Amino acid sequence: MRRLLAALAAGAFLVTVSACGSSGDSTGSDKSSSGGTTKVKVGVIPIVDVAPLYLGQQKGFFKKQGLELEVSLAQGGAAIVPAVASGQYQFGFSNSTSLMVAQSNNVPVKVVSNGIASTGVQGKDFGALTVKGDSSVKSADQLEGKKVAINTLKNINETAVRESVRKAGGDPDKVKFVELAFDQMPAALDSGQIDAAMVVEPALATVKSQGAREIASPLVDVAPHLTVAMYFTSTSYEQQNAAVVKKFRTALAESLAYADAHPDEARQVVTTYTKIPAAVLAKVTLPAWPADPDRASLDALRKLGQDDGLFKTAPDLDKLLP
Repeated sequence: MRRLLAALAAGAFLVTVSACGSSGDSTGSDKSSSGGTTKVKVGVIPIVDVAPLYLGQQKGFFKKQGLELEVSLAQGGAAIVPAVASGQYQFGFSNSTSLMVAQSNNVPVKVVSNGIASTGVQGKDFGALTVKGDSSVKSADQLEGKKVAINTLKNINETAVRESVRKAGGDPDKVKFVELAFDQMPAALDSGQIDAAMVVEPALATVKSQGAREIASPLVDVAPHLTVAMYFTSTSYEQQNAAVVKKFRTALAESLAYADAHPDEARQVVTTYTKIPAAVLAKVTLPAWPADPDRASLDALRKLGQDDGLFKTAPDLDKLLP
């Protein structure tokens, strides 16, 4: 298991923004204050997707459930999975593919709540495949032989870009994928270090402000209203702390609904955990924050992942989903 968790974390750099315990005990960092508040650590990615979590903190939805969140940032969901499975975090936010990879490798994780979904609209999604404004590349099939940046290799964004290339009539095996953090993509694209970038908000708004063009909506190409990411915990933590998990799920449900109903507030809270300028923030395309995962879209993502060889065995969604 130790080697498996290390493999999942390989190449992923965790940037912790708050003090974080080193205990591997799944319950060791779950401390209650004298007031009965339970402190839990949550691993997330510094992107627009997690705005509801921060908004829920601001609005007191988690406090109402007796929870105090300690949030840590990571480059991608692949880094968060082993941190949750080992007990470093009690909860995490990760893309659906990372969770399927973990489940197929018998890593003990369990989805707690929906995270985000694609808008389902081509050209108007929160994630996009982009090129420089003066690039000769006009469509995804023309990326054969080109260098394309994704935040984590062999994961959801690679699967999505490969599907866009495939649907456009190209051969995804001829694309040169490189791993790069979302916040590094705008500069890399602008300087010509890469030929294209699969970016999500707020990096998408940044590259567009630099004159970049969108040539595909890969997440939409995978499936309509794709469930892109979800919040999860370890199976042992869920078994030992069922009441805390239920409170976290309840607070998240209220947070997701509030963010969906108050997009201006959701947009504004992004400034508290990213450095996106106000002018760029106003142009950010928000994702959808539905209450529940879309099973059909997850089935489609799983099939593509299997076709791309991401899983040793087929993931069991019945065991993964709540």
